[in-house]
Amino acid sequence: MDINADQVIADTRLWMERAVIGLNLCPFAKSVHVNNRVRYVVSEATDEDALLQQLANELLFLQAAPPDKVETTLLIHPLVLTDFLDFNDFLEAADGTIEALEMQGDLQVASFHPQYQFDGVPPDDITNYSNRSPYPTLHLLRESSIENAVATMKDTDAIYEANMETLEKLGLEGWRALGLKG
Repeated sequence: MDINADQVIADTRLWMERAVIGLNLCPFAKSVHVNNRVRYVVSEATDEDALLQQLANELLFLQAAPPDKVETTLLIHPLVLTDFLDFNDFLEAADGTIEALEMQGDLQVASFHPQYQFDGVPPDDITNYSNRSPYPTLHLLRESSIENAVATMKDTDAIYEANMETLEKLGLEGWRALGLKG
């Protein structure tokens, strides 16, 4: 199956601009985005082993890159782990890759998926959309960036609470009006 990497990146950027930044789901995303320090990588992997290898390569790249050039990476993989339960199971292997590369405390992986569902929450609940992206995506983050961002905010739990409130006010119709894929 062929993928159009430019279109995948365009869809993901639009999601970043309209949802993540536009709805302020992540108050730390705007500065990284507008300063072009987000690396968008579209994987052509069609199986978990190939994705794990690419994840390892991207982790090594991010660790070596200067933070003022590449702060974070979105590893978008539209051809593998399209089922959310499989994707969710894969996250253990992603964390294992960080351990194997001895990057605990330096880098971490956050997860976004078109079918994202919080435990105990119905699939169609709007609050799941805080972690819904156009394609399955592994977000590679520097621990130091998280620490710096958290230091600027008194109550990081307020982010989650504000996201739930924002999404509940927006509703599914409002989300669809954003014109996002997925």
